[in-house]
Amino acid sequence: MAGTDRGDLTRTAILALLGTLGPLSRSEMARELDLSPATVTQLTKELIGHGMLEELDHRPSRGGRPARRLGLVGDAGRALGVKVTADHLVLVDVRLDGEVLGSWQVPYDPAAPDALDHLAGAVESVVRAIPEAPPLLGVGVGVPGSVDDQAVGTVSTPTFGWQAMPVGERLRRRLELPVLVENDVNALAAAERLYGRGRTHRDFLVMTIGRGVGAAIVADGRIYRGARGGAGEFGHLPVDPGGPRCGCGARGCLEAFVGSAGLLAAARARGCAGTGSVAGLARAAEAGDPAAREVFAEAGAILGRAAAGLVNVVDPEVVVVLGEGTAGWPLWRPGFEPALRAQLYPDRRGIPVEVESWGDTSWAQGAAALVLATPFDAAGAAGEQGRLVRARLIEAAL
Repeated sequence: MAGTDRGDLTRTAILALLGTLGPLSRSEMARELDLSPATVTQLTKELIGHGMLEELDHRPSRGGRPARRLGLVGDAGRALGVKVTADHLVLVDVRLDGEVLGSWQVPYDPAAPDALDHLAGAVESVVRAIPEAPPLLGVGVGVPGSVDDQAVGTVSTPTFGWQAMPVGERLRRRLELPVLVENDVNALAAAERLYGRGRTHRDFLVMTIGRGVGAAIVADGRIYRGARGGAGEFGHLPVDPGGPRCGCGARGCLEAFVGSAGLLAAARARGCAGTGSVAGLARAAEAGDPAAREVFAEAGAILGRAAAGLVNVVDPEVVVVLGEGTAGWPLWRPGFEPALRAQLYPDRRGIPVEVESWGDTSWAQGAAALVLATPFDAAGAAGEQGRLVRARLIEAAL
């Protein structure tokens, strides 16, 4: 099994490399991934056979035979990604090579008695609207909170009032398609593994800031999910037992201080301008309001200390920061950086922190990556749903 698992991860690395850098020759892939030419030749032959890679033009060489380049067959398959939020759904249609073909946004109330029916209906309407080609391999759903198993998809989300909600089962019954459900930050980590930092790092930490705060831990190329699928609830790290009430019901969680609601509460307490939204508060800070700048700096320091604790525990190679809050990262950084570095174990104080650009569809693209990664990870978390995704891909290629 270990050999099979290693092969699946290497296939994923090949596809991620091509998705990031574009077409490459076999020798270039071997060099970039530190693999033997024989291994790359064998694995690319299998991927070509499954219709996932194609041979393109020759690359000129300064001596010897020109090397033939390989590229992703983007139209070998597609996935629908769905991000569930407290007031709307974001859906994206994504090709195998990561290209977004379309996006939709739908109002949504997760607290409604028929919330699952509305979710299934919204997804079904988009499934019916997209073209038949490339073939739809499945649906990925990203939600805040804990998910028992990607292939089962039972969700518990205190902020939604969801307890053991059968999201995966309801969607599979309605759509008659493979459906994978995962914590939304873990879904972003799956996208990073397929198209981003996972190409060059096997141990990394994804941290998100915005309405809430989250984390995903990737160790040895795998997302760590914990015993019940709830690992990475970074926002509910206790910071101060006498602090403000968090959406989870406890007091003094990290999210209660540095999530959107916490930032705005701190700003109102200081009499800042622009407290109607985090974007308004950021504009006030950028215009020079000292109180507004102090709000972000203090939140950054709290986040930095908490992040240092997590880095000290899991020892990643890099920290990737994502989420809506990254738009104002220059305001967070003055507090975050010194607090992080001061609390890190000495040999980890140089760890890189990489802040990525963010778009409205990023969460949903992460959910789509749950499906797009499964054909190349046969021993992974996708279980029976992953087998069905692979079957659909192979059937389409024949």
